[in-house]
Amino acid sequence: MQVVLVAVVVAGCALFAYVDDRGQAEETARRQVTATATAVARSPAVVAAARSGDPTAALQPYAASLVGDQGVAFVTIMAPDGTRWTHPDPGQIGRKYLGHIEEARRGETYSETYRGTLGRSVRTVAPVFDRGRVTALVSAGITVDRISEQLSKQVTALLGMAGAALALGGLGTYVINARLRRHTHGMNAAELSRMHDYHEAALHAVREGLVMLDGQRRIALINDGARELLGLGEDAVGAPVAGLGLPPSLTGALLASEPRADELHLTADRVLVVSTRPVVGGERRGTVVTLRDHTELQALSGELDSERGFTQALRSQAHEAANRLHTVVSLIELGRADEAVEFATAELELAQTLTDRVVDAVAEPVLAALLLGKAAQANERGVELVLTEDSRIDDGVLPPTLPPRDLVTILGNLVDNALEAAQGSRLARVTVTARADEDAGELLLRVADTGPGVGQEDRDAVFERGWSTRGPGRGLGLALVRQAAHRGRGSVRVAAGPDAGAEFTVRLPLGAARAPVETRS
Repeated sequence: MQVVLVAVVVAGCALFAYVDDRGQAEETARRQVTATATAVARSPAVVAAARSGDPTAALQPYAASLVGDQGVAFVTIMAPDGTRWTHPDPGQIGRKYLGHIEEARRGETYSETYRGTLGRSVRTVAPVFDRGRVTALVSAGITVDRISEQLSKQVTALLGMAGAALALGGLGTYVINARLRRHTHGMNAAELSRMHDYHEAALHAVREGLVMLDGQRRIALINDGARELLGLGEDAVGAPVAGLGLPPSLTGALLASEPRADELHLTADRVLVVSTRPVVGGERRGTVVTLRDHTELQALSGELDSERGFTQALRSQAHEAANRLHTVVSLIELGRADEAVEFATAELELAQTLTDRVVDAVAEPVLAALLLGKAAQANERGVELVLTEDSRIDDGVLPPTLPPRDLVTILGNLVDNALEAAQGSRLARVTVTARADEDAGELLLRVADTGPGVGQEDRDAVFERGWSTRGPGRGLGLALVRQAAHRGRGSVRVAAGPDAGAEFTVRLPLGAARAPVETRS
């Protein structure tokens, strides 16, 4: 089949070359006869002979001298009405010219392919001008048989080259076939097809991401799970890892020469667990990469941490409430009921103020519960949590495109970082603003603290995974905040706060319109 295919290709190329050469030969012949006819028509001798009483006597020898084996086949000079004055066959002199002469009689040079007395020929008819009028016509032509004779020599060479190409192609096919069988371990097409089907089925059945890199750090194979986790298109195969636009830390892990095991990396929308292992065999041949989606688990872990902190804060408050209750009971037993009522009322008002403020301002139950839990944690740490007066989120304002889990990730991590920063400071206060502005079409979440703040030089790096002032093993919260804001097509901004600490501002669109995510300092 391969030899037949090579034969068909060679034959097609030979036929194309023949047709092309024939067309070029006819075009060359047309240019040659046009040049001859034009030159003869402009000859002063021809103009003078056309005025004489016997043009044939002067022009027949001249026309015969222009005809040769390699040149034109005939040169016919005639009167304007088509009566021949010259012809290669003297018996045709005096007869009418066979062909179209209307354009030449109007003063135009005309070319055509026509069958005349010498057979089918490519010919050109040119007018002879004398004092501005046409006094004679000149026709020069080359017969198609002569063109074919010239072309046959080229065809012989062409067939020889085609035969050589066919022989070379057949030999190359045999060599490639033998080499292919060695590389496929003698498996035939059916066996290779079956193996490919199993390979594809296994590749698409694996839910985890699988990427194989070659020795040049290009993607050699990638399954559907990896395309989704990395946000890559169908043209990812063959692309270098460094040009995929992945986060620097993830790119570094994929390009590393040493194996990596269960490393946590963040993309724009996901938290991935990455493991790599190089493929070696005398030299580095590539890398096998497995990817697992840790996004949902990370979000649940964050929620669990919040719940655990909330539980600890409630346990502490329960302990404090028991102490206060004992105080009230003791005052009553001492007969100081008025002081007991005053003490209990003051404690109740203090505990209820922030709760009433949160419930009145934030109708979104998830955010309200989060703020109340963070308020308990803040009280446990000795930090004042303040909800600004302009905070307002009515029920039903937040669209489905802003899932509560992402809001918890954003606000929870920002408040946690602010509590850590403000703890031990002079004022020890965290100020939270949560406002849904329907006119502007955005949700504003702002958290400011009284801590040491973020330096101007660190405001871009603060959102990178691993950046932290609290020691190793930290630095994931703000990276998750930026990721959640990216999913909501919002922006994250860090600046100096009003109390000299840091102020983080997140803006998320409420409507269908989507703005590109932005991280600014």
